[in-house]
Amino acid sequence: MKNLRSPLQAQIVQWLVTPGDTVRQGDVLVVLEAMKMEHELRAGSDAQVLELLFEAGDMVQADELLLRVAPLPANQVASSDVSHPAAPTAQVRPDLQAQRDRDAYTHDAARPEAVARRHALGLRTARENIADLCDDGSFIEYGAWAVAAQRSRRSAEDLVANTPADGMVTGLGSVNAAHCGAERSRTAVLAYDATVLAGTQGMRNHQKTDRLLGIALAQKLPVVLFAEGGGGRPGDTDMPIVAGLHVGTFASYARLSGEVPVVGIATGRCFAGNAALLGCSDVIIATRGSNIGMGGPAMVEGGGLGTYRPEEIGPSEVQHANGVIDVLVDDEAQAVAAARHWLSFFQGRRATWSAPDAMALRDAVPENRLRAYDTRGVMQGLVDEGSLMPLRTGFGVGIHTALGRIEGRSVGLMANNPLHLGGAIDADAADKAARFMQLCNAHGLPIVSLVDTPGFMVGPAMEAQAQVRHVSRLFVVAAKLRVPCFSVVLRKGYGLGAMGMTAGGFHAPVFTVAWPTGEFGAMGLEGAVRLGFRKELQAVPEGAEREALFKRLVGEQYARGSAEQMATTLEIDAVIDPAHTRHWLVQGLDSARVVERTGARFIDTW
Repeated sequence: MKNLRSPLQAQIVQWLVTPGDTVRQGDVLVVLEAMKMEHELRAGSDAQVLELLFEAGDMVQADELLLRVAPLPANQVASSDVSHPAAPTAQVRPDLQAQRDRDAYTHDAARPEAVARRHALGLRTARENIADLCDDGSFIEYGAWAVAAQRSRRSAEDLVANTPADGMVTGLGSVNAAHCGAERSRTAVLAYDATVLAGTQGMRNHQKTDRLLGIALAQKLPVVLFAEGGGGRPGDTDMPIVAGLHVGTFASYARLSGEVPVVGIATGRCFAGNAALLGCSDVIIATRGSNIGMGGPAMVEGGGLGTYRPEEIGPSEVQHANGVIDVLVDDEAQAVAAARHWLSFFQGRRATWSAPDAMALRDAVPENRLRAYDTRGVMQGLVDEGSLMPLRTGFGVGIHTALGRIEGRSVGLMANNPLHLGGAIDADAADKAARFMQLCNAHGLPIVSLVDTPGFMVGPAMEAQAQVRHVSRLFVVAAKLRVPCFSVVLRKGYGLGAMGMTAGGFHAPVFTVAWPTGEFGAMGLEGAVRLGFRKELQAVPEGAEREALFKRLVGEQYARGSAEQMATTLEIDAVIDPAHTRHWLVQGLDSARVVERTGARFIDTW
């Protein structure tokens, strides 16, 4: 070993050797201090100490010689006179043990009674839901040591034991990594903890929420929110505020709309501020036992609006029928599975898939043109097996909407429902389809539109529901689509309603094709005959003769508006075998592209 020099300007704190000592390679020789930090200098090889050139407390300069040594003979084994630190043991250092002790309070095991009460209700804890959502071992928690801002009225021990994470678990985890890879799977997860102060929104958990939402926006991460809870918490006394209306959480959550996929999950009671966040989500998944409302019983009663039980406010059957709930499930396990499924559509193309039996589509539309049928069967027959996810099934039932995959690629599908109003589009159905197109447009999902409609629903009752404004949303939204649209006319393609289903007109989609059952017209054939041939019909005596004339005229109109005639005049692009529809869609997806986003975008809350 060479004579030892100081690597920096420092003060000698302690010599650990004396002249005459033998040292082994790695032994600590001296401790120096600089800028409040201590530095150990070690022996580079076996040697004998000859002379110390400074004493403890002396200042030395960089590269200054500190001690002289002599190398040991090659045949001499060093028997060190210097004490060595003990080998690592299983004993945990005090600082690490303190960390473990404090961290234990953040786990469900630290609160068995609260967990038992939760399980007695047939519900899971926030951390149990997160563990089910995220891939094993992938979740890292932010702000676990936060407690309620109530130090002025409660002891530190009480807060640590009973308000872990301030009732809000936040962090990052992976979802579906096995299918999409680690990078695409990263997801921001937030879960109100109903076992802590009823899942209310405290000042600390608002801070945690804002922190994670900021990360999600900056890093373009999907967000999953478990929203159960009672809204704002009046008991936080540590913050010098009056109303707390300056809190940025709601704007932060809303800012994600159209930027990243946002999933809201509700079970149990979800009221006030918790419900406001839930309502800003792209999709709301809720259990049958949920109650969702902008005010809970206390707020309702405080407003002089009566006394109600929580179960009477916003029950799931009401919120599913009115469109608040997109996906209604039985329990939290199904809710988490639905969230994983929904996120999968925004995590890239699946490498493996199974195609349904294409031949079944040939019998999907009845030969009797007046017979109703379920277009959901057509949707199921076009997408990869197991991929279809219907949305908003309780609301706007005149149009079905769903996400699915075709050869592993995510698409949005919408279809008229002949089982409701014969497929005519009413206000609710138009609202549902318009928002669905916004969802697909914001997140870059191509749209497949399956058309079977006699047009927009008409009549005095309809117009009293602002039908003009509602159905026009289809045209306004479609005019701004950046994603490709593909239209397949299954049977009826009449009037403005059919145009609304085809992104504004039959030549707006990348292609518009029809099955052989397709029939077309500026309005429904029966209505067109009654209106256009009124004089001819009135000239014939009422009864069997007039009815026969009516049927003959309808038949002529049907022949004139057949799919064959439409293809001949190039008003549609082709008439295809129903069994070839998926092939057409695959080729269309290969040919089309999603235009880059420009300007502001958002997902309509309605």
